[in-house]
Amino acid sequence: MTTRPPTSPGLLERPGLLERPGLLERLTAGPVICAEGYLFELERRGYLQAGPFVPEVVLEHPEMVRQLHRDFVHAGSDVVEAFTYYGHREKLRVIGKEELLEPLNRDALAIAREVADESGALFAGNICNTNLWEAARPETQKAARAMFEEQVGWAVEAGVDFVIGETFSWLAEAMAALETIKAAGKPAVMTLAVAERVVLHDEIDPVEACQRLADAGADVVGLNCLRGPATMMPIVEKVRAKVSCHVAALPVPYRTTPDTPTFYSFKEPHCDDLPDGRAFPSALDPFACHRYEMGAFARQAYDLGVRYLGVCCGAGPHHIRSVAEALGRQPPASRYSPEMAKHAYLGTDPVIPESYKRYGRLRHPPARS
Repeated sequence: MTTRPPTSPGLLERPGLLERPGLLERLTAGPVICAEGYLFELERRGYLQAGPFVPEVVLEHPEMVRQLHRDFVHAGSDVVEAFTYYGHREKLRVIGKEELLEPLNRDALAIAREVADESGALFAGNICNTNLWEAARPETQKAARAMFEEQVGWAVEAGVDFVIGETFSWLAEAMAALETIKAAGKPAVMTLAVAERVVLHDEIDPVEACQRLADAGADVVGLNCLRGPATMMPIVEKVRAKVSCHVAALPVPYRTTPDTPTFYSFKEPHCDDLPDGRAFPSALDPFACHRYEMGAFARQAYDLGVRYLGVCCGAGPHHIRSVAEALGRQPPASRYSPEMAKHAYLGTDPVIPESYKRYGRLRHPPARS
């Protein structure tokens, strides 16, 4: 492996770091909002390929990653999460570009750190499911641990405030990731991805898995990805009742149901041109949650005692702004929240001509109360 020098100074050299509260201090004071979903958003914008989902955009178009970080902070995210999700050795091996591993990780961390420092947000490293772990094959476990160690090592060199370990469907793999993060001396946010069956690959209930992660030293445990608000909330509620540490909930912004519990489950009956007949990942639009649904989820989760909140794959800045506003905040993006009183036809403001209001009432009847 080629070694490059760190692209940014270490922890104590970050400007203003010692004056800023860290993750645990912020969670004690109130909710922490974390925007995720970079893969989907950059795929929609035409800078990342669905399927492989490898974040080569970090190297090819770093300005797009930097701007998305800024967009999410502007919308209310308290965390800038380095875009190293699926930027690990196994994913790069699949596309034949392992030589990009270290540059991609170091550059992603440098970009995230830049935005965190300029905004005062928390700076998070990231590791995730390796798509390699198998219970019966120790060699895969050894390889996964090595992948965690190299990514966490680069994150620590970059001066991250904490590390997110996410989207794990093996408890054993999540435990290995947690051990790596704690060995590096960093706070750990550990989130599991629960598929159609409410059980992990290890045949362990996710609520019990969260308890084991908490007992092993995770600072925050919970769920992210796969499930939308309706099918994530019942599990999150049980996790909150089970553990004493902080809890995380980051659903995908899609209308999952008991019959379609994850966004892999959706069928699109109105189009015959879908690749493999699947709505996931590039035809999920008909199933999307609007911003107010995501705000309602955040408010409900907060009322249950969940303090680490966000939105995963499919998230846009408008979802994050709605989460922030639902929690009583007014991020900079709230300056541009909808103000329909001044709409040309639907508005009620006295400055709107009465003839236009009448036209609006005639052509666009009031919504049901």
